[in-house]
Amino acid sequence: MTTVNLLVGGPTANWPTDLAQLSGPWVGADRGALRLVKLGIQPVMVVGDFDSISPAELRTVEQAIAGAVIVKPDQDHTDTQLAVKSIFEQLHPDELHIYGATGGRLDHLLANLWLVLDPFFRDWAPKITLIDRQNTIRYFLPGSYTITKEATKKYLAFVPLMPMKLTLADEKYPLTAAQNDYPISWASNEFVGEQGHFSFDTGVLAVIQSCDATV
Repeated sequence: MTTVNLLVGGPTANWPTDLAQLSGPWVGADRGALRLVKLGIQPVMVVGDFDSISPAELRTVEQAIAGAVIVKPDQDHTDTQLAVKSIFEQLHPDELHIYGATGGRLDHLLANLWLVLDPFFRDWAPKITLIDRQNTIRYFLPGSYTITKEATKKYLAFVPLMPMKLTLADEKYPLTAAQNDYPISWASNEFVGEQGHFSFDTGVLAVIQSCDATV
């Protein structure tokens, strides 16, 4: 199974602590490309308009990424969106892990969270995971699922990105389709065991596993 890692321009405080040790090909989006270079990671693709780094930093990236494919946007939209599209069209991964997309500017966070509603991305949604130090965000298409709790992430939130009937039978705060018209299911929940079971009928669902911040 091929897993591609994408690093974007969010705050470094949100990165997992083992970022530099992760295996698999890397793609850098805008400032994420500069950060890969500083970590000593050679990206296979670099995407962005590089409006968030200086000309000197851009030269550093260009000198360090010999052989990487550079994709530049035709218009001013999020570099993450273009990077995801380019990755699936050119690299064809089985999974895509995105780092750095959940922190920083709220407009970027919302754009990144909702990008799977674009028709380009709908079929790819189940292959995409957004990861930071406190959160793991996965996307699901209609069906019935079992999700396993990650070691330290006991909270479980369901975020419908479209109207749907969501059923959650066996967690701390059960939900039934009859009482769960969109957007009531925008609620935090909590694992009561090692697995959670849920189902829904239409749309795209974001499921977030999270933990409290450590000080």
